[in-house]
Parts: sequence; structure tokens; C-alpha cells
Amino acid sequence: MLIFLAPISVAITLQEAKQQGLVGEKNDGYLGMVVNDGNTEVRTLIQQVNQVRRERYQQISQRNGIDLEQVQRLAFEQAAEATAQGFYIQNKQGRWVQK
Repeated sequence: MLIFLAPISVAITLQEAKQQGLVGEKNDGYLGMVVNDGNTEVRTLIQQVNQVRRERYQQISQRNGIDLEQVQRLAFEQAAEATAQGFYIQNKQGRWVQK
């Protein structure tokens, strides 16, 4: 099951935010702020992407008859695997670590 996300139009891209170490893949299948510096542009990007993800996860959950949490776990596993070296992901304890 591959999960694709629609592009979001904001001034900073998700890739740029990840490259700058501002955003990472949370262990619950959503994005999170690695550095909480009050950057509203990054916060807006995270909210928009997470909304799209939440809708997609719910669709997958309903279509396949599986728990939403299971879809989120699978999505995190895929995202963690696809995350480039040096970018951030959350470990099982919820701490940000560089891949």
C-alpha cells in the first residue's frame, strides 16, 4: 500500500523544511516540528499536509477495513524508509533522530 500526498502550495516546500531540519516524520504517520521556533509558515505547511494525510489514511482504513492506527503505523514505516539520510524521524520513544 503506497500513500501519495497531493502537493501543497505554500512559500516553503516540505522538502525545504525537511532539508533545513525544521520538519520531520512523526512516529504516528504525521509531520511534526523538529524545531519549535514559532515559524507560522512551517506550522501552516505541517497542518495542511497532515490534513491531507488524515483524509487519505481514513479512506485507506475504510476501504480496507483496518484500524486507522494501523494505517498510520504503516504510513510511518513507509515514510521513515523513504526519508533521506540526515533528515529527521521520531523514534519509538518520540525523540527526534537523524536518519
